[in-house]
Amino acid sequence: MEILAVVVGLMLATVLMVGLGDRIRLPYPVLMIILSAGAAFIPGFPQVRIEPELILPLFLPPLLFATALKSSWSVFRVRWRSIVLLAIALIVVTTATVAGAAWLLIPGIGIPGALALGAMVAPPDPVAVESVAGTVRMPRRLIGVLQSEGLFNDATAIVIFQTAVAAAMAGEEVGPGIIVSFLLGAAGAAAIGLAAGWITKKLTVFITNPVGHSAVTLVVPFAVYIAADFVHASGVVAVVVTALEIRRGSRADAAQERVTANAFWDVVELMVTGIAFGLVGLAVRQVIEGEKTNIAALLWPAVLICVLCFAVRIAWLALLVLPSRRRGADVPPSNARDVMVLSWCGMRGLATLALALALPMTLPDGSPFPGRGQIVLLAVAVLLSTLVVPGLTLPWLMKRLGMAESPETEKQIEQDLASRAEDAAMAAVQSSDLLDGVDEARIEWVRNRLLQLHSELAGTPTDTVKEERSEFRGWAITVQSLALDAARQEMVIARGEAGSDPLAADRVLHRLDLRTMLVPD
Repeated sequence: MEILAVVVGLMLATVLMVGLGDRIRLPYPVLMIILSAGAAFIPGFPQVRIEPELILPLFLPPLLFATALKSSWSVFRVRWRSIVLLAIALIVVTTATVAGAAWLLIPGIGIPGALALGAMVAPPDPVAVESVAGTVRMPRRLIGVLQSEGLFNDATAIVIFQTAVAAAMAGEEVGPGIIVSFLLGAAGAAAIGLAAGWITKKLTVFITNPVGHSAVTLVVPFAVYIAADFVHASGVVAVVVTALEIRRGSRADAAQERVTANAFWDVVELMVTGIAFGLVGLAVRQVIEGEKTNIAALLWPAVLICVLCFAVRIAWLALLVLPSRRRGADVPPSNARDVMVLSWCGMRGLATLALALALPMTLPDGSPFPGRGQIVLLAVAVLLSTLVVPGLTLPWLMKRLGMAESPETEKQIEQDLASRAEDAAMAAVQSSDLLDGVDEARIEWVRNRLLQLHSELAGTPTDTVKEERSEFRGWAITVQSLALDAARQEMVIARGEAGSDPLAADRVLHRLDLRTMLVPD
């Protein structure tokens, strides 16, 4: 009952921290860590211990799935360079740098143990980044880069970690086979994700209940992650590919399904994020008290490795500015301000903690794992320094740099999409025979209804159009259904286009879905 009470308490605390975070403009995951870490040191507070091998399978699939649903294949086609350079190359460089420093600073850690530490602290957390960025109106072009990076960097880090641990357990060194393992794991995971996406779309056609559709999407990420792990493929890549494939096949006429699923996943993401980061905070005491290590002796190594994590990211992003300028494209990072913001958003989170706790206690011969206590404590130090400090100071940094995106910019994007949806609706009505031989009153009603639709989609409501007269009520319903169908189809197309903003298209599509549900059958 103690564990149940703690979980329920974390859920209640999540709701309260969301409200507090909105009022003081700070991210609720950071507030959850601070609150739960403080509570963990209260005498008599129950200690919650989750098996390390369950942390990633329990929390990572739904959080990755929810984040990937907000993106699209077109985003990854446009940003494939960012994915390769940040989610793969930067993870490798960070791992190597941290591993080298740890190998020099911690006697007896060994190269595999040092690489395991580097892999733990290398990947920024996509959920933490998105939660923090959402409170400061970060430009969408920067959020897109961080999301693309965050959805795949865990896969790289996990492969390096697992290879390093396997080498340590076998008494061997890490060899070039790690590259082959990564490529095979990614390819297998992509195949599993594509197959799972296809199966899920077939299931949603078979299940007509909108709530049942949402239930299917809750089961899918866990099933895909477990299936990929079973065949030694990347569960992270499999879940992300599945989510992208499901969104690619989204039907324009599935208005009620989307409204239900969006509301469902908003709640799931909020609660799972709150519980996950609450458990991160509670684990701080467990790590400190459980590792029989001289914490004072690790102070300077911890400071150095934390600084290295920031420095490597800053230097790497600064190097990426040069090719962006040569191409003359506004692809982040394209200037020093982009570098500062993207560097400050390299927040570690759930994967770092899970990998740290998953490090074996002993080797096969029963001897202690070399440097385990130091490795775990250093990983937690990096987690806290890269999450709490940037999370609390990012609003100040954004204001100082003048990087916050104005509400007018977001509104203009949505207005452009609203105009596109309105044009598609009007074209569909005009190409039909519904306007043939009708009187001027009906034509004027159509014009006013389309004007009102544009205002609703752009978020600038106008006076309500007068209700249609009873003598042409059936005709009016047919016109509205045809227009809304065409507008929804246009937004589904717009969402998948290269260079589009999936979130802006989703917001306009959501308003169309709500309007569709108000039209009588």
